[in-house]
Amino acid sequence: MKTSDFYYDLPKEFIAQTPTEPRDHAKLLVYNRSIKKIEHKHFYDLPDYLKKGDCLVINETRVLPARLFGERVDTGSFIEFLLLKRIDTNTWEILARPGKKAKPGIKFKFGNELFAEVIDVRDDGNRIVKFSYDGIFEEILDRLGTMPLPPYITEKLEDKEMYQTVYSKQTGSAAAPTAGLHFTPELLDKIKSMGVEVVPVLLHVGLGTFRPVQVDDVLNHKMHSEYYCVNDDAAKKINACRKNGGRIISVGTTSCRTLESVTDTNGIVHSKSGDTDIFIYPGYKFNAVDCLITNFHLPESTLLMLVSALCSKEEIMNVYETAKENGYKFFSFGDAMIII
Repeated sequence: MKTSDFYYDLPKEFIAQTPTEPRDHAKLLVYNRSIKKIEHKHFYDLPDYLKKGDCLVINETRVLPARLFGERVDTGSFIEFLLLKRIDTNTWEILARPGKKAKPGIKFKFGNELFAEVIDVRDDGNRIVKFSYDGIFEEILDRLGTMPLPPYITEKLEDKEMYQTVYSKQTGSAAAPTAGLHFTPELLDKIKSMGVEVVPVLLHVGLGTFRPVQVDDVLNHKMHSEYYCVNDDAAKKINACRKNGGRIISVGTTSCRTLESVTDTNGIVHSKSGDTDIFIYPGYKFNAVDCLITNFHLPESTLLMLVSALCSKEEIMNVYETAKENGYKFFSFGDAMIII
């Protein structure tokens, strides 16, 4: 299986630059695998494809305003930090740009309230830095940091909350679980009133999710690792849904990867937490997920491979071509699809 098998052409005008407002007015492409039928709807039509007894699994991670712009203390030259993973209270793994300026021992400042020193450089080029400050780190980061939008989004984001899901709770992601950006509180309330169980799990999204696959053979790709947690209550509710004949509907590839990481071959979801590097591509047998709500993904990405595993690469490529023909917008702030 070649990485190039998952390539498709996408002109820039198809890439969404700003969020849809209201959120649930984004387009929704519905793909029914059993009859290979495509329908064109809006996200607010989602309840029409859910039924009492289903379980909608959401990722309640919250995005850090993880991009910091500052300067080197001794020279005043520009530096950009992107926070990736917290190691302990004041120590983080980061990406630095330009990286050649961020050598061990070099100190940087961000405004007049946040300071950092590089203490190590990892083999992959990521830096380990130790921050110093007065006050509460999260509050300082909220004042100084900006949202880590993908590079294909060039428009300024006026409201940080538009890159958060309305149900986000636990801060720790370097990018948003974008399928969830389409929900509004009113839409969630309507879904719950139908008798659909809405169950939160957690996966802190890392930037590795969006990095291109750089090997020719898909099987040689080394998947990044991300922290997840499925608590006892979530596992109990999802298992009850399965036992009672309901469908497990994953909101996004992050919820999907979380569920598949904690579900055994008998379809039983287990309460667990830790790091997962599960890589889902065509040929994978899903143990947990029956349906998937997702955005349209980058060519040759692991996300596109995951979606292709739920039906087939040929079907997904046809769906994507149909989406382009019908004016759908792609990627983080783009439109959505549901595979049922």
